[in-house]
Order: sequence, then C-alpha cells, then structure tokens
Amino acid sequence: QVQLAESGGGSVQPGGSLNLSCSFSSTTSCMGWFRQAPGKERERVALLWSDETPWYTDSVKGRFTISKDNSMSALILRMHGLKPEDTGLYYCVAKPWVAAGQCFVIPGGDFPFWGQGTQVTVSS
Repeated sequence: QVQLAESGGGSVQPGGSLNLSCSFSSTTSCMGWFRQAPGKERERVALLWSDETPWYTDSVKGRFTISKDNSMSALILRMHGLKPEDTGLYYCVAKPWVAAGQCFVIPGGDFPFWGQGTQVTVSS
C-alpha cells in the first residue's frame, strides 16, 4: 500500500506560479499528477518513470516541471505561467511494477494509489 498526500495548492492570478508537493510512503516506478476541472473529464498532466524520464500533456509543456526528491519522499510539480484553464483539483498518483514505455499510457483508472487532491485556482 502506498500512501500519497498532496499539498501546495492555492489561488493565483494568471501568469503566476505554484509548487505542488506529494508526500509518499514509498516510491514506485510510475508516479505523476492528474487533474480534474469542474464539468470536465480527469486529465493526466505529468508523469515520471523510475529512470527520471518525464512526460507532459501538450498544454503544460514548457510551463510545468515534474521531479522527485527521494531524500524527502516527495514528488514535486512546479507550475509557472499558470492559465485559467489550469484550474482544477490536482491528484498525485502512483503505480508500482510498470514496464518501460508503459508509464505514460496507463489510464487513470489503472493507477491503484491516489492522493486526496489539492485545489489549484487560476483567476483574475
């Protein structure tokens, strides 16, 4: 069982920055972030495979950076240039025993471990 706990959400103006942190009880081979906006489907945002290879959805490329600090047992999502469409509830996810190349195509429903979510609101 992997326990995940997000923090760092908040309200910012467009163009602002936020850093999300996910504290984990143990690391797994595939970890990342999903988000869900009101009235929209859940969306994968950024993923990180065990060799530190990242993946980003097109809409956040160049603005978001995902990383892992194993010494702090934390998965970090640094967000810059935030837009109103980035608004949503951000979830940390984890799945162990993932083969190379599979991490970035796993459906959200196949991640067995989820955090409780942290709200990000981008509004002027």
